[in-house]
Amino acid sequence: MKKKVIKIKEELLTSFYHKNHGALGLAVLASVLGGTIGMWVSWIMQELIDSASGVEGAKPLSELAWQSLICLIFIAFCLYLNYVSEPRFIRRAMQQYKELVFTKLTEKSASSFREESTATYLSALTNDATRIETDYLGNLLAMLGQIVSFISALTLMLIYSPLMTAIAAGLTVLPLIGSLLTGQRLETAEKKVSERNKTFTGMLSECLNGFPVVKSFQAEKEIQGLFQEKNQELEQQKFLRRRIAALISLIGNMAGIIAQLGVFLIGAWLSLQGKGLTPGIVIAFVNLMNGLLNPISVLPGMIAGRKAAKGLVEKLADALTMNSEQDGSKEIAEVSEGIRLTDVTFGYEEGKDVLHDVDAFFEAGKAYAIVGGSGSGKSTLLNLLMAGGKGYRGKICYDETELRDVSVDSLYRNVAMIQQSVFVFDASIRDNVSMFRDFPKEEVQEALRRASLEALVAQRGEEYRCGENGNGLSGGEKQRISIARSLLRKSSVLLVDEATAALDKETAYHVSDDILNLAGITRIVVTHALEERLLRRYDGILVMKDGRIAESGSFDELMNQNGYFRALYTVSQ
Repeated sequence: MKKKVIKIKEELLTSFYHKNHGALGLAVLASVLGGTIGMWVSWIMQELIDSASGVEGAKPLSELAWQSLICLIFIAFCLYLNYVSEPRFIRRAMQQYKELVFTKLTEKSASSFREESTATYLSALTNDATRIETDYLGNLLAMLGQIVSFISALTLMLIYSPLMTAIAAGLTVLPLIGSLLTGQRLETAEKKVSERNKTFTGMLSECLNGFPVVKSFQAEKEIQGLFQEKNQELEQQKFLRRRIAALISLIGNMAGIIAQLGVFLIGAWLSLQGKGLTPGIVIAFVNLMNGLLNPISVLPGMIAGRKAAKGLVEKLADALTMNSEQDGSKEIAEVSEGIRLTDVTFGYEEGKDVLHDVDAFFEAGKAYAIVGGSGSGKSTLLNLLMAGGKGYRGKICYDETELRDVSVDSLYRNVAMIQQSVFVFDASIRDNVSMFRDFPKEEVQEALRRASLEALVAQRGEEYRCGENGNGLSGGEKQRISIARSLLRKSSVLLVDEATAALDKETAYHVSDDILNLAGITRIVVTHALEERLLRRYDGILVMKDGRIAESGSFDELMNQNGYFRALYTVSQ
């Protein structure tokens, strides 16, 4: 698992530079040239002051005017180069990074993703991505500019006066120590902000998704209190991070002022003592001190910020490998014989089995109902058939192939699942049925017809926009869209988990009738609706109790047994 985390982390970090080397090269060139600007300006300033002061051997002002113009052109070129290169590099880098993250996320199995919090990935692709853009990529180029600035300033200082350079270097020790002592604290603060962001994002998502429940129970004040609490925790942690950053900046600035003042006083004294320092050189030294002090004061913070941002990438790599299971390698085609469960036992927690020694056979092309009381294991059984947990004991075979050995992609191509809550995108009816993929028009129309969506399409058209999570459709229409998706994919097995539980009786009947009319598909339906007209049409009914199959058979056979099913049916009537 550790090797997999390292591999994904390397892929994420490499994604910043994939097919982005040209923009990166120009951005690096802009940073390098920009780092030398301070040296140019200081040199011209020294020459101008010495010329104005009448220092012997100083260059004439006319010559210096031309050199100043050349310097301004150089500065303008550096600014333009930075303007066109850095934003382009960062834009492509972040675009590729987020696309890779989302690709890795969609490669996770439904069962592993179900055990995780979506807030982790919402935060990673929003708040954390912003920090990575600023502190990892932005600091990369800024650090390079600061390093070049330091080297160029130090070089010119050595040319002017090795003695003054040694004195200036000694005075920079104070800001260096201050920056190093405070810079490391920023990484810890950044990680804590990321955790608070994750919690806040998760809470906000829950509040918005549960808004109807909040209103119906008049729990606005309680939810407001919860929001205020999480918001306060987040802003407090961001405040602490900003305070650490401000402390780093404050120490660096104070120490820098002291160092510059010291250089000026010592330089002025040496000039008065005739130690070979002109007024221009003293002023140039003071100005060049910025080229030494700025890197010393900001680089530790940049390094800490970059390290903290890299830590966010590592955290995401951990999340992307979490709950990942070894995928099988065998492919299954259309299920032609059936699905067989042999002595299947399963529990979500060790020592707490939900299913016990389940034996069942679902013949291909037939329809089966799974009924039972709440908590009897109906939905768990259906989830297992969809590879919802491979920690089961016993065997689950699609035709002759054990489910553990089946590749997830192959399983999803052949098995579709309809749940009580159908997610509908804010897109057209056609896009929701095709899931944004290209299918022949005739196949889409056939799927719409078999799912009884012809009337809806005739009334509103295939391009009708369904609204956020399908709020422009009724519950029955959303369920029929889910059926049409399965038909368009030509799934040979259809698993239905309480798909009609939230529908009114008439709509529920029609949706169930539509599912039973799908000839040639193996249908396994978990249902709470014990309606005789529908139950008689199933080829078999499995009755579950306490995680076991208590009874099985046709409707008449189960009624004649006068057992648990008859009791359930009688109570439901």
